Amino acid sequence: MSERSGAGGPAAPEAGAWLELAVEADVEAVEAVSEILGRAAPGGTSVEPAFELVEEGLGARLDLTRPATVRAYVPARDRAAAERAVLEVSAALGHLQAFGLRPIGELRTRMIQEADWADAWKAYFPVMRIGRRLVIRPTWRRHRRAPDDVVLALDPGMAFGTGLHPTTRLCLAGVEALADAGSLGGGRVLDVGCGSGILAIAALKLGAMDAFGVDTDSIAIAATLANARRNALVRRIRARDGSLPSGEAPFDVVLANLIAGVLIPLAASLQAELRPGGSLLASGIFIDRE
Repeated sequence: MSERSGAGGPAAPEAGAWLELAVEADVEAVEAVSEILGRAAPGGTSVEPAFELVEEGLGARLDLTRPATVRAYVPARDRAAAERAVLEVSAALGHLQAFGLRPIGELRTRMIQEADWADAWKAYFPVMRIGRRLVIRPTWRRHRRAPDDVVLALDPGMAFGTGLHPTTRLCLAGVEALADAGSLGGGRVLDVGCGSGILAIAALKLGAMDAFGVDTDSIAIAATLANARRNALVRRIRARDGSLPSGEAPFDVVLANLIAGVLIPLAASLQAELRPGGSLLASGIFIDRE
């Protein structure tokens, strides 16, 4: 399957084909590019940062000096609809310049057949190190464990939360910092917008007693519970479809990896979930929105 650049229409699709859209973007533009590609893609987007190898077999670390790649997949059975999606995405990317944000590369497209679709996205998720100890290991990857590694076995499926997104990485680093400061050990954790469950699972593996997740997406709840089983944490994590109040307060730590438009209206509710002196770890607000 050949890959080509530009805003032209995709090649003639075969039955059951998907069109992959890919754009390289610098760190500041990733959110905006993800939003644009996500409008065209029913399954959302994935962000593939650049990595540098730590040591053979020990995983990779992010290289924030190089652009990330944002990918999305569009059904290609309807050629006209696929062509419109490419044109609309290309035009929207061009408008980013007006906001001072520009993707690094041009829009690239390629066809992926139905037989390859289920596993196509897996190629972009390596074993990844975050902070000093946390290691995110996709379930289809092998990893040679170092003595201090805290390994999370993860299969995000269609849920948000792979460890690749900048806000997820910030929250994971924050969870590790809470553990290092002694604010996590034996505590109760609430994960608001739990996605794949990655933050709650990290908190439990770093010493929290139990965790409760809420998300408005039922797919996320299923992914959280499945990942809890993969990490032998099924007795220590619960999750339900919905929003706040959780009905389980108070918590020692509240995690909220959301966006400003959701975080700000929830501010009072998030505070109400915390015990006095508890810790709130929130991510998703850009510097210019502070």
